[in-house]
Amino acid sequence: MNAKSIKGHSTLEIKTALEQSMLDGYKPTLAIVFISVNQDRKAIINLLDDKEISVFGSTTNGEFIDEDSDTGSVAILLLDIKTEHFKIYLEEYPEKNYREIAQSIASKAKREFDKPAFLMAASHMETDAEQLLFGFEDIIGKHVNVFGGMAGDDFSFSEQYVFTNGTESNRGTVVLALDEAKIEIKGIATCGWNAVGTEKTVTKSEGNHVYTVDNVPVLDITVKYGGLVNVTPDNENLLLELAANFPLQLQREKGDPVMRPGLVVDWEDRSFYCSGTVPQGSKVRFSLPPDFDVMEKVIKGVEQLKATEMPEADALVVFSCAGRIMSLGPLMTEELEGIKNVWNVPMAGMFSNGELARATGGNLEMHNLTTCCVALKEK
Repeated sequence: MNAKSIKGHSTLEIKTALEQSMLDGYKPTLAIVFISVNQDRKAIINLLDDKEISVFGSTTNGEFIDEDSDTGSVAILLLDIKTEHFKIYLEEYPEKNYREIAQSIASKAKREFDKPAFLMAASHMETDAEQLLFGFEDIIGKHVNVFGGMAGDDFSFSEQYVFTNGTESNRGTVVLALDEAKIEIKGIATCGWNAVGTEKTVTKSEGNHVYTVDNVPVLDITVKYGGLVNVTPDNENLLLELAANFPLQLQREKGDPVMRPGLVVDWEDRSFYCSGTVPQGSKVRFSLPPDFDVMEKVIKGVEQLKATEMPEADALVVFSCAGRIMSLGPLMTEELEGIKNVWNVPMAGMFSNGELARATGGNLEMHNLTTCCVALKEK
């Protein structure tokens, strides 16, 4: 497959870049579109529709092609995959029946392809993405390849969108199903945050609401390990500091730990809500603020993927947590450049509200503060 990446800050810039990409006779059939909520999504969709290009799209907290990251823009990965080798589905879940919706999509894909793999994006802050992942496993099996991210909205955390040709949803999922007999897809999710201290036990939690760790309010024990000051409701930067620098690391029996940053504090009991489920009785460790080795671990993980599973690739899709750019700032460019240089093929990505992928050596997970790199190659 041939891939090209284009980028712009307006519909006109995208129109010009798209036309230039096709001057040599290139005819893309699929566009993976990462777009700011402030851009005109419908105009971009119509532009691609006019060229008979299928759209897999998500709004973001920032978008990039190659190592060139930006905000308020449009980043598109163009692919010329044969149309019989992929299908796109968009389904909504107003009843919060996430698992059933994913089961339905997986069932449709299984009727199309003997061995389907999936790229997905989902919208709405309430969405339980773990249940979506379970739905794919229910139908396809534990071995299923699923990668993706949660849609963003330029850090407003108010309304996110996923979309395809002719339709969009602020409470739904868009899914690109690929025929693995024809398209090879491999990915890796790497965080890089270092743990500190011994394992602790979550002594009280309900779903993603963590009350106590080792019988101490979770906010208090996090403050102790992080050395945080001015821990009051008036500190506007507290939540950002908690989420970006001091996330919980939820230990798994199998595979790497997954990150569970605190996002909302309940000041009455000094508990907080995390990005995903933290079961009562589970083991957690605390995190150190990130430094250079966070990026190095991500790049080394991608290099290992190339060395062991994917020696060649035609294109890369990257879902990187919005929290990483908050923590790493301009250094994110170095991480993206390092990923790009592994295969040196066209790449597009987004800064997401959550990442969906198999944990290294483990199960499908909802991640945070993680970079999920997905490599594609036509067989």
